Amino acid sequence: MLVLDLVVTSAVYLTVLNIYSAMHSADYLGHVGLLFVIILAISAGTYFIGKNDALERISLRSQVSQLVLTMVIALVITTTAIFLLKLGFVSRSIVIGFFVINTVTLILIRAFILWWYFSSHKEKEEEYLSILLIGSGVRARTLAKNLETLFVWGVKVVGYLDPQGISAGRRKDDQILGHVDDISAVLRDIIVDEVIVAVPRKMLGDVQSIIDACQEEGVHLRFMADIYDFDAARIQLTMVENIPLLSFQPVAQNEAGLITKRIIDLLMVLAAMPFILPLLGLIAIAIRIDSPGPAIFCQERVGLHRRRFKLYKFRSMVANAASTMHELEHLNEADGPNFKIKNDPRVTRIGRFLRRSSIDEIPQLFNVILGDMSLVGPRPMAVRDVNLFNKGVQRKRFSVRPGITCLWQISGRSDLTFDEWLTLDLKYIDKWSLWLDFKILFLTIPTVLKGSGAV
Repeated sequence: MLVLDLVVTSAVYLTVLNIYSAMHSADYLGHVGLLFVIILAISAGTYFIGKNDALERISLRSQVSQLVLTMVIALVITTTAIFLLKLGFVSRSIVIGFFVINTVTLILIRAFILWWYFSSHKEKEEEYLSILLIGSGVRARTLAKNLETLFVWGVKVVGYLDPQGISAGRRKDDQILGHVDDISAVLRDIIVDEVIVAVPRKMLGDVQSIIDACQEEGVHLRFMADIYDFDAARIQLTMVENIPLLSFQPVAQNEAGLITKRIIDLLMVLAAMPFILPLLGLIAIAIRIDSPGPAIFCQERVGLHRRRFKLYKFRSMVANAASTMHELEHLNEADGPNFKIKNDPRVTRIGRFLRRSSIDEIPQLFNVILGDMSLVGPRPMAVRDVNLFNKGVQRKRFSVRPGITCLWQISGRSDLTFDEWLTLDLKYIDKWSLWLDFKILFLTIPTVLKGSGAV
């Protein structure tokens, strides 16, 4: 689908460009070069929004929604690239007209594929992928049900081999073909494309006979990866020379998506710098006039995989605030390990404004450039707060890069309890997507303008 989308995109773009060039003057070769940027942008958008589900199981409405979001992301990336590269020759009419026409064209193609191909073309049952399962318990039967209902091209479970030999012959309709020791005869007598070992770890025993039989018959062999009681978000096999390593990841992290997120972070921050740098200077001067001490406050925070880094903020308290915090511990109004006082006596006059407007967080954009933080992610916590964690699951938040804003920012900020804050962080980690990041960034703007929940 990605290849088809890119081919159609190229054809639509060149068509729009030629029609526009016939009616108006335009830098034709320059716009042709822009096509490469657009292709990269759409590819990135597909990684952000695109799903791996089979097409016939996704409603047309969902596909249209995913496609529109992909095009919006691609348009943002393209316009940002035009701005950063200073491509003054680019016509806005061509770019906007192309994205509108291309989106409509791709939607029509999606509808045609769903209606024509998946509705009128069905694989013949004799061409189904034939699978033999080693095991006859709940695990094997659950796998068989999923195989036969979820796969696009048709899967047929031809039978089961019982590792204990106690179920064979009990019921004629049970498809239990015998004991595991009978595998060579079964593979010889019936058509089998793949063998899947689907038994608990304690029942695996000696599987060499299964491996040997599959090698002799040239049959594909698979093992169910849930041989350990581990609630993994993603399981992956990695080869180190000829040594296979089975990885169980408690947090699903799409490497391509994370790389794209990093690129977007850098593009957005660098694009905003010409407007932000003068503001930084004015705020720094105001802080120095209001109270003695440095304008920037630097504190050690705990980031990705518990690596420590220096976090930068505009100073909103008196210069010696950190050294006097122990004297105010009894006034802490927050539950859990974090420390909050609604009317903290250490906060300066300008500091109250900076906190209420979240302007004190702006220097963290430099942390984003350095790679310590992202625009969106769980807030990086101070070393003191982390040392007071009393639940192991609280440390799961260190599995992702911390950010300037997250779900807590648009859900109450400091009005939330620590447990509610943590719940939102874990929800973000489990549900992460690029679309969620854009949604959080968009909703953060009115939240900050209102100053709701700020301390």
